[in-house]
Amino acid sequence: MKLVSYTHNGHEKLGLYNAGNVYDLALLASQAGKSLPDSMKSFLELGESAMAIAHSLDKAITGGSLKAQAVDVKESDFLAPVPHPTSCRDGYAFRQHVEAARRNRKVPMIAEFDQYPIFYFTNHNAVQGPGEVVCMPDHFQKLDFELEVAIVIGKKGRNVKAAEADQYIAGYMIMNDMSARTLQMEEMLLNLGPAKGKDFSTVIGPWLVTADELEPYKVPAKPGHVGNNYDLPMLCTVNGKTVSEGNMKDMDWTFAEIIERCAYGVDILPGDVIGSGTVGTGCFLELNGTGLLNNPDYKVQWLQPNDVVEMKIKGLGTLTNTIRKENTDFSLLALKKELANS
Repeated sequence: MKLVSYTHNGHEKLGLYNAGNVYDLALLASQAGKSLPDSMKSFLELGESAMAIAHSLDKAITGGSLKAQAVDVKESDFLAPVPHPTSCRDGYAFRQHVEAARRNRKVPMIAEFDQYPIFYFTNHNAVQGPGEVVCMPDHFQKLDFELEVAIVIGKKGRNVKAAEADQYIAGYMIMNDMSARTLQMEEMLLNLGPAKGKDFSTVIGPWLVTADELEPYKVPAKPGHVGNNYDLPMLCTVNGKTVSEGNMKDMDWTFAEIIERCAYGVDILPGDVIGSGTVGTGCFLELNGTGLLNNPDYKVQWLQPNDVVEMKIKGLGTLTNTIRKENTDFSLLALKKELANS
């Protein structure tokens, strides 16, 4: 089943995406003598009961036993599937990406990577969906995409063990963890962050896909790990040119294991979004570093104004964004204080 959030007559709505059509989920439920809310946040808070109703409606639409009028939704009407996450974390699950990034900086791999999964919090109020991503001038100082998968939590939990953690996942989405590398590297010199290099935009979409749709692609987790894993090819193009290819099955740490760490001593809540971290080759930072390591004359690439970034993941759809530049000369980088001469 696929769920979408969209705007209709100026209001945010929750929809069922079926065979290329969008249906108002609350209206569908009413037609079937059921009741569902018309926002993703309220839907997720109802948990498994709401999900069961939505699944039954999806099957009824597919089977033809429920006749309904599709909503006229334009591409620009689509929002992030979870427009208002309760929080947004991003993991570090792909060893290939971490290993390559450290090799490119000529530093050894971190042994701790294989001991426990880690994550950071990013700005859940800057989550957005398909469409335009507007960036400040400083963001274009090495502006980057990051090709990832994300999950959303579907029920409250605390001290969740990895063996049971997959049942807390409401669905899966594509994630583009936008990154302003100059800002990121500047602040991380102080061993804190990432913050301003990440907090301006995290893109998810185009819809939320429930686990039953991914069942045909299920594969074992890597040796020594537990939790569901899926063979889902991942692709990113910029202006129609392929820049990154990977696969979700290469996650070393599973989402179940990441959830276990997230939920240790704290509540996870319906509406929490958690990213996988970048797939191997899944960003310009890694690609540029590898290119320069092999060829000093390698031409580096970063995102530019009006670039079109398209991410495709098997089973999860296509997420498309156009990068725009804010018309301002305000610069955070220019506000750094000069060191006093002594």
